[in-house]
Amino acid sequence: MYSPRSTAVLIVTGLLLAFMITGNAQYGQRVARGLWGGPHINMLVGARSAAIEYDCARGTIDSRLGFDKQGKFEWRGTFTPERGGPIRADETPPSQPAVYSGSINGNTMTLTMKVSGSDETETFTLEKNKPGELFKCK
Repeated sequence: MYSPRSTAVLIVTGLLLAFMITGNAQYGQRVARGLWGGPHINMLVGARSAAIEYDCARGTIDSRLGFDKQGKFEWRGTFTPERGGPIRADETPPSQPAVYSGSINGNTMTLTMKVSGSDETETFTLEKNKPGELFKCK
């Protein structure tokens, strides 16, 4: 027979495990996996992360992409600027922390990217299963 204390411990343990498995509790829904694209952006969403490609940069989101009941989200990731022309084999562009926020409505996502330490933002509109229109730096 379980005591009230052991029952409470089991409940708390179960809730913690559920939280660890599903990610942030405020985000009950997840972004559909696969390609999302739009003008100047491609995002490939996986089970636990996303890779973003811009015209002259790239980024990552290193967590599950969830959103709340209103379709709103905020994710942390990285932003790495690129440049045209040749680069040295030992050259590694610096990644910067970034915040990706916005909303999802059906198959349309509005994504705003803000690099940490900057006041500038850039907003994109993406559609599910649509390849982006990229103009890569040369």
